[in-house]
Amino acid sequence: MEAAIKQFRQVAVLKGGISAEREVSLVSGAAIAAGLRETGYDVTEIDVTAPDFTVPNGVEAVFIALHGTFGEDGGSQARLEELKLPYVGAGVEASRIAFDKLLTEQCLLKAGVPVPESETLVAGQARTLTLPVVVKPPREGSSVGCHLVFDESDWDAAFTEALTHDEEAMVQRFIPGREFTVGIVDSEVLPVVEIFPAGEWYDYAAKYEVDTTRYIVPAELSPEKTAEMQAMARKTFEALGARGFGRVDFRMTPAGDLFVLELNTIPGFTSHSLLPKAAAAAGIDFPVLCDRIMRTASL
Repeated sequence: MEAAIKQFRQVAVLKGGISAEREVSLVSGAAIAAGLRETGYDVTEIDVTAPDFTVPNGVEAVFIALHGTFGEDGGSQARLEELKLPYVGAGVEASRIAFDKLLTEQCLLKAGVPVPESETLVAGQARTLTLPVVVKPPREGSSVGCHLVFDESDWDAAFTEALTHDEEAMVQRFIPGREFTVGIVDSEVLPVVEIFPAGEWYDYAAKYEVDTTRYIVPAELSPEKTAEMQAMARKTFEALGARGFGRVDFRMTPAGDLFVLELNTIPGFTSHSLLPKAAAAAGIDFPVLCDRIMRTASL
């Protein structure tokens, strides 16, 4: 299955981690390790349980499969730079910005990328946006602590729960319509995926715990709207300084207006995950996807 000489042969996969997404990361990491082995790598799997993790001698490059805090926020990237080990995905600063929804919003607005109207609140502050809204901690992934609020009676509990994850909460105007995601691998923009959760929205359970969420890939869109979304995904990826791979999430109103929700710098690689689904639609099977990403490792 080797199309070209590999720059690295001895590689490590970081999985697990210390965030709320540890269990998902363990599954992603195991799948990535299997894919890399199938394409000829000698793989060491490292279950990360502390920020000062070590990597065995002889490892030439690292595939980070850590989701959430310390995985996507620049922490694990900084540790690997200390160890002078090339790694896949966004660098320290790009990871820090992309993981922080407030910094992401600032960067995207500056780049002219449309994002939902929002405000940032701390405990005791009153909301000014009218319902429905989405309230979320600014620095978590996989919809951890994220709530969609339609009724005023549900606001206090949702706001309070979001604040258990962070000292402030981001409140965004809810964008009615359809939900999409666009993956990018080694500068190739993948087919658009449309997400149809069985419930009201695509929360943590819909992502990882149930099999009722439906996905359409390629999404049923006009060629023009597909191209617009893919171009916006690339613009988002570049504006945030990402590299290697990532996935951009969108909402589209009934009128066809697009809004970027976020960039995932280390998207999931589980059986439910969206980047592998998009890659498969582009003719890239899972082991080849892992290999292509591994080849992008750098310091």
